[in-house]
Amino acid sequence: MAEKTIPILPCPSIPELVEFYEHLGFAVDHLQTRPNPFAAISLGGIELQFFGHKSVVPAESWSTCYVVTDRVDELYAAFRAALKAAYGRIPTRGVPRIGQLKDTSYGVRQFLMTDPGGNCIRIGQPTGASLEHAPAPKEPFARALHNAWLIGVSKGEPAQGARILDRALAKEVPAGAGEHYRALVLRADLAAQLDDAATARARLAKAAALPLTEAERDTLTDERERAADLTAELEQPSTSGP
Repeated sequence: MAEKTIPILPCPSIPELVEFYEHLGFAVDHLQTRPNPFAAISLGGIELQFFGHKSVVPAESWSTCYVVTDRVDELYAAFRAALKAAYGRIPTRGVPRIGQLKDTSYGVRQFLMTDPGGNCIRIGQPTGASLEHAPAPKEPFARALHNAWLIGVSKGEPAQGARILDRALAKEVPAGAGEHYRALVLRADLAAQLDDAATARARLAKAAALPLTEAERDTLTDERERAADLTAELEQPSTSGP
Protein backbone atom coordinates (compact mmCIF):
# COMPACT_ATOMS: atom_id res chain seq x y z
CA MET A 1 0.00 0.00 0.00
CA ALA A 2 1.04 3.60 -0.48
CA GLU A 3 2.40 5.32 2.61
CA LYS A 4 0.32 7.88 4.42
CA THR A 5 0.76 9.94 7.56
CA ILE A 6 -1.88 10.18 10.28
CA PRO A 7 -1.26 12.71 13.06
CA ILE A 8 -1.74 11.52 16.65
CA LEU A 9 -2.68 14.56 18.72
CA PRO A 10 -3.03 15.03 22.50
CA CYS A 11 -6.08 15.94 24.53
CA PRO A 12 -7.09 15.80 28.20
CA SER A 13 -10.43 14.06 27.54
CA ILE A 14 -11.07 11.57 24.76
CA PRO A 15 -14.89 11.48 25.29
CA GLU A 16 -15.19 15.30 25.04
CA LEU A 17 -13.00 15.41 21.98
CA VAL A 18 -14.84 12.58 20.21
CA GLU A 19 -18.19 14.27 20.88
CA PHE A 20 -16.89 17.49 19.29
CA TYR A 21 -15.78 15.75 16.10
CA GLU A 22 -18.99 13.72 15.91
CA HIS A 23 -20.88 17.03 15.82
CA LEU A 24 -18.79 17.89 12.74
CA GLY A 25 -19.76 14.66 11.00
CA PHE A 26 -16.67 12.57 11.71
CA ALA A 27 -17.02 8.81 12.15
CA VAL A 28 -15.37 7.12 15.12
CA ASP A 29 -13.29 4.30 13.67
CA HIS A 30 -11.73 3.16 16.93
CA LEU A 31 -12.23 4.11 20.56
CA GLN A 32 -10.16 2.85 23.48
CA THR A 33 -10.43 3.84 27.13
CA ARG A 34 -7.85 1.45 28.66
CA PRO A 35 -4.99 1.12 29.21
CA ASN A 36 -4.28 4.24 27.15
CA PRO A 37 -7.16 6.52 26.09
CA PHE A 38 -7.17 6.68 22.28
CA ALA A 39 -9.49 7.51 19.40
CA ALA A 40 -9.27 7.30 15.61
CA ILE A 41 -11.77 9.35 13.59
CA SER A 42 -12.34 10.07 9.92
CA LEU A 43 -14.35 12.20 7.53
CA GLY A 44 -13.91 11.43 3.85
CA GLY A 45 -10.15 11.38 3.32
CA ILE A 46 -9.38 13.14 6.62
CA GLU A 47 -8.01 10.78 9.28
CA LEU A 48 -7.01 11.96 12.74
CA GLN A 49 -5.97 10.08 15.86
CA PHE A 50 -5.82 11.27 19.45
CA PHE A 51 -4.40 10.13 22.74
CA GLY A 52 -5.59 11.21 26.15
CA HIS A 53 -3.31 12.63 28.82
CA LYS A 54 -4.52 14.56 31.87
CA SER A 55 -1.50 16.88 31.80
CA VAL A 56 -2.68 18.57 28.58
CA VAL A 57 -3.86 22.17 29.05
CA PRO A 58 -5.90 23.00 25.92
CA ALA A 59 -5.49 26.78 26.16
CA GLU A 60 -1.70 26.37 26.29
CA SER A 61 -1.35 23.76 23.55
CA TRP A 62 0.74 24.36 20.42
CA SER A 63 -0.22 21.03 18.84
CA THR A 64 -1.24 21.37 15.19
CA CYS A 65 -1.55 19.59 11.87
CA TYR A 66 -2.46 20.49 8.29
CA VAL A 67 -5.28 18.98 6.23
CA VAL A 68 -5.08 19.53 2.46
CA THR A 69 -8.42 19.44 0.66
CA ASP A 70 -10.01 20.40 -2.64
CA ARG A 71 -13.28 21.47 -0.95
CA VAL A 72 -12.30 23.98 1.70
CA ASP A 73 -15.37 26.21 1.23
CA GLU A 74 -17.65 23.19 1.54
CA LEU A 75 -15.96 21.95 4.72
CA TYR A 76 -15.96 25.42 6.26
CA ALA A 77 -19.68 25.89 5.62
CA ALA A 78 -20.46 22.41 6.96
CA PHE A 79 -18.38 22.88 10.13
CA ARG A 80 -19.86 26.31 10.85
CA ALA A 81 -23.39 24.96 10.44
CA ALA A 82 -22.65 21.91 12.59
CA LEU A 83 -21.13 23.98 15.39
CA LYS A 84 -24.05 26.39 15.37
CA ALA A 85 -26.51 23.49 15.50
CA ALA A 86 -24.61 21.86 18.37
CA TYR A 87 -23.89 24.93 20.50
CA GLY A 88 -26.41 27.53 19.39
CA ARG A 89 -23.65 29.77 18.04
CA ILE A 90 -20.38 29.58 16.14
CA PRO A 91 -17.49 29.61 18.66
CA THR A 92 -14.96 32.24 17.55
CA ARG A 93 -12.90 32.57 20.74
CA GLY A 94 -11.68 30.36 23.54
CA VAL A 95 -11.43 26.59 23.15
CA PRO A 96 -12.85 25.15 20.96
CA ARG A 97 -13.18 27.72 18.19
CA ILE A 98 -13.19 28.15 14.42
CA GLY A 99 -11.41 30.93 12.54
CA GLN A 100 -12.09 32.88 9.37
CA LEU A 101 -11.86 31.33 5.93
CA LYS A 102 -9.15 33.31 4.14
CA ASP A 103 -7.03 33.47 1.00
CA THR A 104 -3.47 33.57 2.31
CA SER A 105 -0.29 35.07 0.88
CA TYR A 106 1.28 31.61 0.68
CA GLY A 107 -0.99 30.09 -1.94
CA VAL A 108 -3.79 28.42 0.00
CA ARG A 109 -7.35 29.25 0.96
CA GLN A 110 -7.70 28.03 4.52
CA PHE A 111 -9.27 28.20 7.94
CA LEU A 112 -8.01 27.23 11.38
CA MET A 113 -10.07 25.23 13.85
CA THR A 114 -9.06 24.57 17.44
CA ASP A 115 -10.64 21.50 19.03
CA PRO A 116 -11.40 20.91 22.75
CA GLY A 117 -7.91 19.46 23.23
CA GLY A 118 -6.32 22.72 22.03
CA ASN A 119 -5.16 21.16 18.74
CA CYS A 120 -5.13 23.62 15.84
CA ILE A 121 -6.40 21.82 12.75
CA ARG A 122 -5.41 23.86 9.70
CA ILE A 123 -7.55 23.05 6.68
CA GLY A 124 -6.56 24.48 3.32
CA GLN A 125 -6.93 24.24 -0.43
CA PRO A 126 -4.02 25.20 -2.69
CA THR A 127 -4.79 28.16 -4.94
CA GLY A 128 -1.45 28.30 -6.75
CA ALA A 129 1.50 26.18 -7.76
CA SER A 130 3.78 27.37 -4.96
CA LEU A 131 3.53 27.57 -1.18
CA GLU A 132 6.14 30.33 -1.06
CA HIS A 133 5.03 33.60 0.45
CA ALA A 134 4.16 36.31 -2.03
CA PRO A 135 6.16 39.52 -1.48
CA ALA A 136 4.76 41.62 1.35
CA PRO A 137 2.88 44.72 0.18
CA LYS A 138 4.96 47.88 -0.16
CA GLU A 139 2.28 50.27 1.09
CA PRO A 140 2.68 50.79 4.88
CA PHE A 141 -0.93 50.06 5.86
CA ALA A 142 -1.27 47.02 3.62
CA ARG A 143 2.04 45.68 4.91
CA ALA A 144 0.90 46.12 8.52
CA LEU A 145 -2.37 44.33 7.77
CA HIS A 146 -0.45 41.50 6.09
CA ASN A 147 1.96 41.11 9.02
CA ALA A 148 -0.74 41.41 11.68
CA TRP A 149 -2.60 38.44 10.25
CA LEU A 150 0.52 36.31 9.79
CA ILE A 151 1.70 36.90 13.35
CA GLY A 152 -1.59 37.33 15.16
CA VAL A 153 -3.58 34.52 13.55
CA SER A 154 -1.35 32.14 11.61
CA LYS A 155 1.47 32.22 14.18
CA GLY A 156 -0.96 32.38 17.08
CA GLU A 157 0.32 35.52 18.79
CA PRO A 158 -2.75 37.82 18.91
CA ALA A 159 -1.21 40.39 21.27
CA GLN A 160 1.68 41.07 18.90
CA GLY A 161 -0.63 41.12 15.90
CA ALA A 162 -2.88 43.62 17.69
CA ARG A 163 0.06 45.92 18.42
CA ILE A 164 1.10 45.94 14.76
CA LEU A 165 -2.42 46.78 13.65
CA ASP A 166 -3.01 49.42 16.33
CA ARG A 167 0.10 51.31 15.23
CA ALA A 168 -1.05 51.23 11.61
CA LEU A 169 -4.61 52.28 12.42
CA ALA A 170 -3.25 55.21 14.45
CA LYS A 171 -0.89 56.66 11.85
CA GLU A 172 -1.34 55.06 8.41
CA VAL A 173 -4.06 55.64 5.83
CA PRO A 174 -5.87 52.62 4.32
CA ALA A 175 -6.06 52.49 0.54
CA GLY A 176 -9.84 52.49 0.72
CA ALA A 177 -12.89 51.47 2.71
CA GLY A 178 -12.40 47.81 1.81
CA GLU A 179 -8.88 47.66 3.23
CA HIS A 180 -10.01 49.60 6.28
CA TYR A 181 -12.84 47.10 6.82
CA ARG A 182 -10.44 44.14 6.65
CA ALA A 183 -8.21 45.77 9.24
CA LEU A 184 -11.05 46.55 11.65
CA VAL A 185 -12.49 43.03 11.46
CA LEU A 186 -9.05 41.50 11.98
CA ARG A 187 -8.45 43.79 14.96
CA ALA A 188 -11.81 42.76 16.41
CA ASP A 189 -10.89 39.11 15.91
CA LEU A 190 -7.55 39.56 17.68
CA ALA A 191 -9.28 41.40 20.52
CA ALA A 192 -11.74 38.53 20.91
CA GLN A 193 -8.87 36.06 21.22
CA LEU A 194 -7.43 38.29 23.95
CA ASP A 195 -10.78 38.40 25.81
CA ASP A 196 -11.00 42.14 25.13
CA ALA A 197 -14.67 42.26 24.27
CA ALA A 198 -14.94 46.06 24.51
CA THR A 199 -12.30 46.62 21.82
CA ALA A 200 -13.77 43.87 19.64
CA ARG A 201 -17.23 45.44 19.78
CA ALA A 202 -15.88 48.92 19.10
CA ARG A 203 -13.91 47.80 16.03
CA LEU A 204 -16.87 45.83 14.67
CA ALA A 205 -19.16 48.84 15.11
CA LYS A 206 -16.68 51.05 13.25
CA ALA A 207 -16.39 48.49 10.46
CA ALA A 208 -20.18 48.28 10.14
CA ALA A 209 -20.37 52.07 9.75
CA LEU A 210 -17.95 52.22 6.80
CA PRO A 211 -19.61 53.28 3.51
CA LEU A 212 -18.82 50.23 1.38
CA THR A 213 -19.74 50.06 -2.28
CA GLU A 214 -21.53 47.01 -3.63
CA ALA A 215 -18.31 45.92 -5.36
CA GLU A 216 -16.37 46.24 -2.09
CA ARG A 217 -19.02 44.23 -0.25
CA ASP A 218 -18.66 41.46 -2.82
CA THR A 219 -14.89 41.26 -2.30
CA LEU A 220 -15.31 41.22 1.48
CA THR A 221 -17.54 38.15 1.73
CA ASP A 222 -15.15 36.25 4.02
CA GLU A 223 -14.57 39.25 6.29
CA ARG A 224 -18.27 40.10 6.50
CA GLU A 225 -19.08 36.51 7.45
CA ARG A 226 -16.41 36.64 10.14
CA ALA A 227 -17.75 39.95 11.46
CA ALA A 228 -21.21 38.41 11.79
CA ASP A 229 -19.82 35.38 13.64
CA LEU A 230 -17.81 37.58 16.00
CA THR A 231 -20.79 39.84 16.69
CA ALA A 232 -23.00 36.88 17.56
CA GLU A 233 -20.35 35.30 19.78
CA LEU A 234 -19.70 38.56 21.64
CA GLU A 235 -23.35 38.67 22.62
CA GLN A 236 -22.67 35.53 24.67
CA PRO A 237 -20.92 35.59 28.08
CA SER A 238 -17.16 34.99 28.00
CA THR A 239 -16.39 31.27 28.07
CA SER A 240 -13.52 28.87 27.64
CA GLY A 241 -15.63 26.69 25.35
CA PRO A 242 -19.16 26.03 24.08
